[in-house]
Amino acid sequence: MKRFTLLAIAATFSTAALAAPDTYVIDGSHTLPRFSYDHHGYSTQLSRFDKTSGKITIDRAAKTGSVNITIDTTSVSTGFPLFNEHIQGEDFLYTAKYPTATFTSNTVKFDGEKITSIDGTLTLKGISKPVTLTVTSTLCKPHPMLKKEACGANATTVVKRSDFNMAKYVPYVSDEVTITIPVESIKE
Repeated sequence: MKRFTLLAIAATFSTAALAAPDTYVIDGSHTLPRFSYDHHGYSTQLSRFDKTSGKITIDRAAKTGSVNITIDTTSVSTGFPLFNEHIQGEDFLYTAKYPTATFTSNTVKFDGEKITSIDGTLTLKGISKPVTLTVTSTLCKPHPMLKKEACGANATTVVKRSDFNMAKYVPYVSDEVTITIPVESIKE
């Protein structure tokens, strides 16, 4: 009986040791990061980026993970072509020199089985700053159309434009910008 119990325990540990992290590729058609800010106190403006790529790795057993997201800043969509150009100018995104923004992380925090936050580095306009994404929801399950495992999440953070050399019109247009990232990804 002791031998059987020891073999069962050894098999359990060896199976856990063989469990590999899962890697997911960002679905760019369903991952459209948004940003919002107060506009002269009149309203909260909401814009988005239409081109995003990257990978997410999750090791559920070890409760670790990594995130690498690249946003094409030339894909900014404000709803008005002239304002898209304005936002892409030197005073703001300066897409002629910095056509991408990135978020990278090797610190994915769990509470039980749920991902609660992701600490990482946001690089925008050539400036890198630490940020924490608060994860408000996650779901992993088979994708009904692709017949592959898929994971989705919603995450938010607040940054200051002035930290990224984009302070023009502060305080009339708020320095604080809320970034919301709805992510969908497909298992490799």
